[in-house]
Amino acid sequence: MVKKQSIVRKKKVREATLGESLFSLVFLVMCLAVGIIGYKTDPHVPMFVGSFGAIFISYRLGYRWEQIESFMMKGIQKVVPSIVILIVIGMLIGVWLDSGVVPSMIYYGLKVLKPSIFYLATVVICSITSVATGSSWGTMGTMGVALMGIAVGLDMSLPITAGAIVSGSYFGDKMSPLSDTTNLAPAMAGCDVISGIRFMMIPTGISYAISLVVFFVLGLGHSSAHADLSGVTKISDAMADTFTISPIHFLPVIIVLVAVACKVPAIPGITLGIIFGALIGLVTQPDCTIKTLMDCAINGYVSDTGFEMMDNLLTKGGLLSMMSTCAMAIIAMMYGGIMEETGQLQAVANFITKKIRRRAGLVGATMGCSILANVIMADQYVSLIVPGRMFASKYKDMKMHPVCLANAIASSGAVTSALVPWNTCGLYVASTLGIGVFSYLPYAVFNYLTPLVVLLLAYMKVTVTDEEGVRLIHARVEKSQDEEKSLAA
Repeated sequence: MVKKQSIVRKKKVREATLGESLFSLVFLVMCLAVGIIGYKTDPHVPMFVGSFGAIFISYRLGYRWEQIESFMMKGIQKVVPSIVILIVIGMLIGVWLDSGVVPSMIYYGLKVLKPSIFYLATVVICSITSVATGSSWGTMGTMGVALMGIAVGLDMSLPITAGAIVSGSYFGDKMSPLSDTTNLAPAMAGCDVISGIRFMMIPTGISYAISLVVFFVLGLGHSSAHADLSGVTKISDAMADTFTISPIHFLPVIIVLVAVACKVPAIPGITLGIIFGALIGLVTQPDCTIKTLMDCAINGYVSDTGFEMMDNLLTKGGLLSMMSTCAMAIIAMMYGGIMEETGQLQAVANFITKKIRRRAGLVGATMGCSILANVIMADQYVSLIVPGRMFASKYKDMKMHPVCLANAIASSGAVTSALVPWNTCGLYVASTLGIGVFSYLPYAVFNYLTPLVVLLLAYMKVTVTDEEGVRLIHARVEKSQDEEKSLAA
């Protein structure tokens, strides 16, 4: 008797089409728009619901649930280091508040900074700090928090202040040789970091100079003569009454900056700041104990002086304050992992590259995909890695030096990540500075001006090169000179 054997046919996996890939993208955008704009809700649930569009397409492509789940896990794994940094930064803020570090920074800042130069000084201070440390997150978590506090005391606009902090912090994040993104972009493109920085100096310098002018103009309407500084005096007096204010409280800040500048990894470097901040607090602050420090590290510092302005300013921090941000990062990277591993993002990129005929157009397409990756995959590193991988061969085919690709992804992916509310960088800024992305977005001048300047200069042949690394504008001049010499001969 012949037994019938059941034949199980494995479903073949196929490549995603452009239409399917766009469906996943459009469905996500619609969910986010309805949730955030329509219902004024946080992006967590809309992002989660939006990921089902990508899951649906993945099933159509032939993937099993086990595979889709593994894609999600791959995406989440990429963001785990960022999540840990978020948690450590939350603890840092709580401890520094309890130990008097942040209050001392705010106190002395209120004494030195004047309203008329505040926005300009904020950009410069954050720029210097981020260039020295190579960390935009570290700059915003330290100097940024203090400057936001000073802004409250000086009655300055918090959205403009946040925009100035973000602009200055991301200048260093883009140009510092100590920055992860500054090293990652050339690595993905296939060139060395020094060549990459040198090539970026012209477009970045132009964007930065314009940003300084904008923030200088924004501060002209705030003069010390016309400003109501009563709030500054009240906050300064209240802080002096509540905390022991001393220059020694700057020591933990200096330690963190030196640690990062010496290429100590972010987590141990920030942890050093927590330890030294706690030790100084135990010595200088009468109400600071090991118990209060541990509580502030977990739950954040709670100011209950009865002075509402100062209480609102100093009640923040703690690792629990970062949980919403961490959850958003996990959900966003679930979606990003599916889009990358199933080739849906690649399908969109392939469609774009087929239409490219000019070098400047390739630069624009690269930047567009980096920004799109920030929106879809919600992580700054992914916005550098994915386009870097996708377009490297195209740059080679069009005989362009890798510095062009490094500049394109760094000038788009690195700086625009803070402008996307559900991106890990946008989430971090909102959590750390206490102000929403859409509020500071119009004033993050450097961040949205940089890609525009790079694109404009690409069509002017300044940010595009030949395969030897010579800018086309220089190559054209040299060619004209050679032709003139040949005619003269």
